[in-house]
Amino acid sequence: MARVLTARFMHETNTFSRVKTDMALIRRRDFHLENEIPSAFRGTRSALGATFEAADKYGWSLVHPVSANPNPSGIVTDEAFETIAGMILAAVDTKGPIDGALLHLHGAMVSERYEDAEGELLARLREKLGAEAPIVVTLDLHANVTPRMADNASALIAFRTYPHVDMYERAWQGAGLLERALRGEIRPKTVIARRPMMYGLDHGRTQAGPMAELLARGGRVEAAGEALVVSICAGFSRADIHDVGPSVTVTSDGADPRGSVIAEEFMDHAWATRGYSSVKLLPVVEVVARARDGKPGDKPLVIADYTDNPGGGGYGDATALLQGLVEGGVERVAFHAICDAEAVQAAMRAGIGPSTLTLGGKTDPTLGGGPLTLAGEITCLHNGRFTAWGPMGGGVERNYGHSAVFRVGGIDIVLITNNGQATDLAQFTSLGLDPTRYTTVAVKSMQHFRAAFEPIARAVVLVDTGSLCSEIYTPELFTKVRRPVWPLDDITDPPQ
Repeated sequence: MARVLTARFMHETNTFSRVKTDMALIRRRDFHLENEIPSAFRGTRSALGATFEAADKYGWSLVHPVSANPNPSGIVTDEAFETIAGMILAAVDTKGPIDGALLHLHGAMVSERYEDAEGELLARLREKLGAEAPIVVTLDLHANVTPRMADNASALIAFRTYPHVDMYERAWQGAGLLERALRGEIRPKTVIARRPMMYGLDHGRTQAGPMAELLARGGRVEAAGEALVVSICAGFSRADIHDVGPSVTVTSDGADPRGSVIAEEFMDHAWATRGYSSVKLLPVVEVVARARDGKPGDKPLVIADYTDNPGGGGYGDATALLQGLVEGGVERVAFHAICDAEAVQAAMRAGIGPSTLTLGGKTDPTLGGGPLTLAGEITCLHNGRFTAWGPMGGGVERNYGHSAVFRVGGIDIVLITNNGQATDLAQFTSLGLDPTRYTTVAVKSMQHFRAAFEPIARAVVLVDTGSLCSEIYTPELFTKVRRPVWPLDDITDPPQ
């Protein structure tokens, strides 16, 4: 019986955020230890759900010390990184011997000490397990993959959908690869290709465009047996680090020179299409006008606050869009959400009924609007826990902390304690709000909202509120990135 180490340590670090990711923040959302993990994830369509199913199928003895998945935020403190990494590494010493590992990481974690936090973790694990033990890692397709990650992992398997609705499938792919390696059928080895670019591949959008084209090509390469895995990562550009940017990794059986050829050819395409973008951001005044045009009985207009996206490290408390809707007198609006623990506690103290609350804009009032003091009615108080059954939920419980619904005019405003973007209809329905019955549904998200909310929408628009996730690229902001790099520098013929 093979003894397999599994763990989840996922964090997308926005280095521009002023919210440090410490253990207190990590423990607030989606954090489980050892014996808590099977009950939380068995039977779910999640990465860990697939891992438990694979263990049953292949007869593995599974060691699962920790699952930590904090919302994207600022730099991870050394104490937090060492605590979670220490749990994973200590399991090798206390519950070994370990024959192989299947880890679920993000790939864009930055700690106070390590820009390449996943590379550091994998290097430590490789040292403990030895050169021959297979280490298979699933990654977010927004990973900033580094050579150190590729050198220390046997295989890197990135998501292939954005919104990410294939985490379960990618974990199963990783499990199958790990089982073959444990049996000695294959010896996976991974190579990486990159270019001097901070972003590209339409920031990872998989519906059409260069990312979709490369994913299709990668599937054909795998089907033809030319590689075990082809992973394409668009990178996460809200990180001022040396290795920010897109990558292609190819996992082959042994040191196959074809892997590097495939990776470089794919990155040639990423470089050639680097300026492609399918995103159109509208100003607040325009989306408010669109919302005012809605009529009773219409499907909702879904407005996504692109630049206050909690899924990219946004604070989730920008008020510019909400202020525009309130001042515009827009009716029949469901708004998710303002992340403001103080406002939620004030609502809890006041109880159901008329109240005046000051909400939002407290983390950084210079971005996306400052606090709003509004008179309205508190209509719901909730503990913020529910099961997410939508396309990205997979039946896993979520916890947004104490929550409230605050009705101002014709707008039902969701207030939450634990930050997070809107990706599941239950983020409304658990609070007694049916998003299909509103003329306008406002969410804070870039892309993930589409899986659950696009099917109920009459139209989708993206709004720029000037918040933390605004896509601004200047040398003044990015001081640690390798140079020369596009778009900071004019590069016509990039070195490989």
